[in-house]
Amino acid sequence: MAARPRRSSAGVRAWLRRNTGKWLPREGALDSAEVVLRQHRIFILPSRAGIGFAVLLLVLLIGSINYTLGLGFALTFLALSCALVDMVFTYRNLAHLSLQQGRVPAVFAGQEAQFELHLSNRTALARYGVWIDFADLDAAGARHVTDIGAHGSAAVLLGVPTTARGWLQPARVVLSTRFPLGLFRAWSTWRPAARALVYPHPEEGAPPLPSGGDGAGGGTAGGSDDFSGVRNYQPGDSPRQLAWRQIARLDPALGGQLVTKHFESGVSDELLLDFAALPPHLDLELRLSRMTRWVLDAEQRALPYAFRLGATHYAAAVGAAHQAACLRALALFGHEAPGSKDPA
Repeated sequence: MAARPRRSSAGVRAWLRRNTGKWLPREGALDSAEVVLRQHRIFILPSRAGIGFAVLLLVLLIGSINYTLGLGFALTFLALSCALVDMVFTYRNLAHLSLQQGRVPAVFAGQEAQFELHLSNRTALARYGVWIDFADLDAAGARHVTDIGAHGSAAVLLGVPTTARGWLQPARVVLSTRFPLGLFRAWSTWRPAARALVYPHPEEGAPPLPSGGDGAGGGTAGGSDDFSGVRNYQPGDSPRQLAWRQIARLDPALGGQLVTKHFESGVSDELLLDFAALPPHLDLELRLSRMTRWVLDAEQRALPYAFRLGATHYAAAVGAAHQAACLRALALFGHEAPGSKDPA
């Protein structure tokens, strides 16, 4: 006889789990496609101001009853009507907004990863005061607010600090509003499937590029028969030896500078960035940071370089695609199988 209430309670909990799971977003599920904020995704509760307003209405109602004040009743119910209208407008300020993830550029550890989010309003009702931010960064309130006109759209960049290399999966995005009177707070959550690739932090004060015909020394006299690479421009270099193709690819905003063609009479070695050649007593993350710095230095100087990291081996090349491939291998070293593709 005593076991029957326990079975009934368990049955109620199971029924609640089954039925709430039909309309609530699943915990941990990612929204990979466009999401429209419909009724089952929007929650609304009174704000602190709304609770205070409700207490005021209660006092007015009690006073009107005690003293039989007709004007007091009218004022109370008029204010209550305004609050109910505010609740409806607060809900409508979020309803039927469309959310879609945007670009997520790769960053270096220590930088802030930027997640681009697009909000579209395909209705004739303009939206005002929509606050957006990640849930785990909401300690001091959302950091971004936007208005979206009728049949308009808006883009928001949400930043997340990074500390370690690899993939960064952000927390849930929370959208909230208190428009128009602030008596209610409506909110919704969204978890985009986007993730950011975080490269290792480039080592500061790293040793120069390994020798091997890279011209790192910069002080060799060189001949004029065999082209061995390019190096930074030095006073006295002939303008005819400027490497215009490499100069055209350098970005002055990133520290790019003039480079000069370097010639040697002998046969030069290929510049090879080999992870296995680094001192084994160094910490793994420090070795990856040093390789990252060398990749950036070689790219900045437009020096073709080969890359070797474990089972990953890239032939000598230079350019944005080669740099991205090398940095990706460094970011994911030990995190996933070599050659696996990005599903995002």
